[in-house]
Amino acid sequence: MSRDDLFQEAPEKPGAPSGTSVSAMRPAPLAARMRPRSLDEFAGQSHVLAPGQLLRRAIESDRIQSLIFYGPPGTGKTSLAQIIAQQTRNKFERLSGVESNVADMRRVLAAAANRLANTGQPTLLFIDEIHRFNKSQQDVLLPDVESGVVRLIGATTHNPFFFVNSPLVSRSQIFELRPLTEEDLLGLLRRALADAERGLGHLRIQAEEAALRHLAVVSDGDARKALNALEIAALTTPPDAQGWIRLDLAAAEQSIQKKAVVYDGDGDAHYDTISAFIKSMRGSDPDAALYWLAKMIHAGEDPRFISRRIVICAAEDVGLADPMALVLAQAAHQAAEFVGWPEARIPIAEAAVYVACAHKSNTAYLAIDAALADVREGRTLAVPEHLRDASYAGAKRLGHGQGYEYAHDHPGHFVEQDYLGAERRYYEPSDQGHERKIKERLEQWRARRAAAKSQGGAP
Repeated sequence: MSRDDLFQEAPEKPGAPSGTSVSAMRPAPLAARMRPRSLDEFAGQSHVLAPGQLLRRAIESDRIQSLIFYGPPGTGKTSLAQIIAQQTRNKFERLSGVESNVADMRRVLAAAANRLANTGQPTLLFIDEIHRFNKSQQDVLLPDVESGVVRLIGATTHNPFFFVNSPLVSRSQIFELRPLTEEDLLGLLRRALADAERGLGHLRIQAEEAALRHLAVVSDGDARKALNALEIAALTTPPDAQGWIRLDLAAAEQSIQKKAVVYDGDGDAHYDTISAFIKSMRGSDPDAALYWLAKMIHAGEDPRFISRRIVICAAEDVGLADPMALVLAQAAHQAAEFVGWPEARIPIAEAAVYVACAHKSNTAYLAIDAALADVREGRTLAVPEHLRDASYAGAKRLGHGQGYEYAHDHPGHFVEQDYLGAERRYYEPSDQGHERKIKERLEQWRARRAAAKSQGGAP
């Protein structure tokens, strides 16, 4: 083979337009080829990278110091570090908390000190999975981060306040990168299909909207996962008789190994399913609640969206009939926020089953709405004199606090005293669960107040 033969384009593949080489032969996967080259190409993270936001202003003005990017896989932590290095003209060095050791760190830090002294060029040291370094390894970085020999960018999927040394955290700005939205991922997939240089634009591909949306939904906000699935689908689907690779929903399901569920993230199926979930818990059917929960989990619903609805249901529909329902629901919400999918399914399911099986009462919910209606409709009441603040100089001269009885000074920590200045009844406890005991106590207290008032004894 002659030297010229080595540089000839590979034969065209069926499905590729005339005059283009087979990009499928490129060794780098699509997700690597489609890495953003600038902030304008970067998808998502508008909360820190939109024009005018702090991180973007710091990058554009080259005022970056040490940073820690915290977020789930595929949200752009590595890509953002590379963009920063390029845009701020830093030398980019990369280490891994999984593969690198102290010797590697000392070598990179020594080279960075040399470079800064001899050429004045700063070094941006990117450490992927920085939480994998133990305390002593992380301590090696401190002197050079402190002195400015390197600008550190750490990337971690774990909360840095728990997994990165406090001295490093205190010397760094923390930015949380969020899972990409469905629209962010759809934009990335369409860009990859259109880009003939780095993407799949050299192939004749017709992708159904349902297929792309399925990839976007079930990728859980992970750009790498979505792009890799698109590439698998494109390269394993044979072209038809006209040379077109047609990507339908079935091909998308196979490429990401997840069957599509009839569930649109912001449409009827989304709201219908969460409605069925809430009504199943309210209706005390744990089996139905678990089915609708499973459907939402499989469809890639945000765990925080689900757990928030359980918290609301625990307060609105269970209420004081079982006060532990709200405690457990709130704990499940925090646990889901902390661990994410797939483990979040366990505390969320536990809370859903508890709420479904608990005694039910909506009396607290009805009571606050009745009180709000009174306030909104103008039937407002002045605070009685004996309940007004008497802690400041001159309050006694105004008569504030006079006649107030301190409940703890009386038997049973109760005193027959008027706290409203009018006859209003909002809370009517039911006889369900724990609320039965509340009802008994409240009836006694109300009877004593009424008796005292009839005798003119309650202020």
